[in-house]
Amino acid sequence: MKQHEFWFVVGSQFLYGPEVLETVAQRAQEMADELSKALPFPLIYKVTAKTNKEIADVVKEANHDDACAGIITWCHTFSPSKMWINGFVDLQKPYCHFATQYNQSIPNEEIDMDFMNLNQAAHGDREHGFIAARLRMPRKIIAGYWKDKAVQERIGSWMKAAVGVAVSRSMRVMRFGDNMREVAVTEGDKVEVQAKLGWQVNTWAVGDLVKEMNAVTEAEIDALMEVYKANYDIATDNVGAIRYQAREEIAIKKMMDAEGCKAFSNTFQDLYGMEQLPGLASQHLMAQGYGYGGEGDWKVSAMTAIMKAMGEGGNGCSLFMEDYTYNLVEEAEYSLGAHMLEVCPCCAAGKPRIETHHLGIGMNEKDPARLVFEGKEGDAIVVSLIDMGGRLRLICQDIHCVKPILPMPNLPVARVMWQAEPSLTTGVECWITAGGAHHTVLSYDVTAEQMKDWCAMMDIEFVHITKDTTVDGLEHDLFLSDLAWKLR
Repeated sequence: MKQHEFWFVVGSQFLYGPEVLETVAQRAQEMADELSKALPFPLIYKVTAKTNKEIADVVKEANHDDACAGIITWCHTFSPSKMWINGFVDLQKPYCHFATQYNQSIPNEEIDMDFMNLNQAAHGDREHGFIAARLRMPRKIIAGYWKDKAVQERIGSWMKAAVGVAVSRSMRVMRFGDNMREVAVTEGDKVEVQAKLGWQVNTWAVGDLVKEMNAVTEAEIDALMEVYKANYDIATDNVGAIRYQAREEIAIKKMMDAEGCKAFSNTFQDLYGMEQLPGLASQHLMAQGYGYGGEGDWKVSAMTAIMKAMGEGGNGCSLFMEDYTYNLVEEAEYSLGAHMLEVCPCCAAGKPRIETHHLGIGMNEKDPARLVFEGKEGDAIVVSLIDMGGRLRLICQDIHCVKPILPMPNLPVARVMWQAEPSLTTGVECWITAGGAHHTVLSYDVTAEQMKDWCAMMDIEFVHITKDTTVDGLEHDLFLSDLAWKLR
C-alpha cells in the first residue's frame, strides 16, 4: 500500500518579528519529527504561514499531491483568520485543527511579554477556529498537549479515517454480473456515489472471468496451493475443489489488478460457465485487503476495502458480514453472523480449515471449497451504507463479539457471534428503523469515532446505535436529520 503522509501547517503573522518566526519554525519542525515517531503516518512540516498567498499555495499543493492525505494546522499565536479564507475555501483534503502549544506549563519566572508573543496558541486557536466554523468546514478539532499519548492516539485515529477518504476517492469496484434479483438495499445511485465518495463502480461479464480462468496455468495454481497449505488446515480430500477455487482467485485478482480495482462483487445467480461460487477464493482475496460484497452488493464491497485500509497496518480486521439468525433466549441473546461462503479469515480465533460441502443455492455445478472457522472475541462495530434517495446514510452499531455459545458442528461456514448494543431486540428495532441493510462490514479495528470522522469528511449522514440509544430517541433524531439534510 502506498505510504500516505500528512502536512503540518502552522499559523502566524509578521507582527512579532523575524526571531519569533525562526523559533516557531524550529519548534514546528521538532514537533513534526517527534509526532511522526508516535503516529501511524509521517507528519511533514510544510510552512509557518503568514499571508493569504502562503496558505493558498500550500493548500493548492496539498490538493494535487496524491501522497498528502490531509492537513493538520496549529496556530502558535494569533493568526488573523481572514487570510485563511481563500485556502480553506479551496481545500479538498481532510483537515484537523490541532489546538495545542509548544510548552506544557506556564513558567513562573520566564513568563513575560516576549514569552507571550511566542506562546499565544490559546489566543490564536480561537481566531483560527472561528473561520472554519464560519465557512462551515468539515473538520476534526483535537485539543491537548502534543506530547501526551492520548492526544497522539486521537491524531493517529483521525489520520486513519483520513486515509479512508483517500482510498475512497480512488476506489474502483469490479462487479461480475448484477445484484441479486428483486433485492432493494443492494441497489443505489452509482452516479451520485461517484460524485460524493469517488467510487467508480462498473460491471464486467462473467464470461470475461471464465476466459481469464481458462488461461490460468497449473503452475500458478500449484504456487497458490502452497500458500493455502501454509495458512490453513486442509480438511477435505477433494483437492480438485480447492484447486478450482485457486483458479478463480488468480483470475479475479488478475482482472482487478489490471483495472486498478480494490473491491469486487458477484452473485450466485450469475455463475454462467463456472462450476463453483467463489468461496475460498473470495475469502483469501479479502485476507489480502480486497473488498467483497455478496449478491452484487457493491456498496458493502467498497466499504470493506476502505475499512480494511483504515485498520491496523493498512489491512486491518474488517470483513464482509451478514446477520443470519438470532439466539433469543432470555439473558443469552446473540446474533449469529455468517454468509454462504465468504467471510474473511482475518477475524478467525484459530487456524481456519478448508472444507468442501454442498451449496444448495445458485448455479453451482460442484461443491465449493470454503474456509470454516469461529470468529474471535472482542469489541467491534458493524456498519451499513445505504442510499436514502438524494443522500447516503452510514449506520454504525456497537457490538461485542463472543466465542459462539454453541459448536454448531453441522454448519459448514465461517461464523461470528455477538451481543448488540443496547440489547439484541432494541438494537434490531433501531437498525430496522434507520434502514440498515442485512449486509454489513464488521470491524474489530476501526472505531465508531473514525467512521463518524469519515462521514464528516465525505459529507454524508452518520447514525450511531450505542448502549444509550432508544427507539424513540432514534426516531426523533432521524426525523430532525431528515429535515436538516433536505435543507442542505
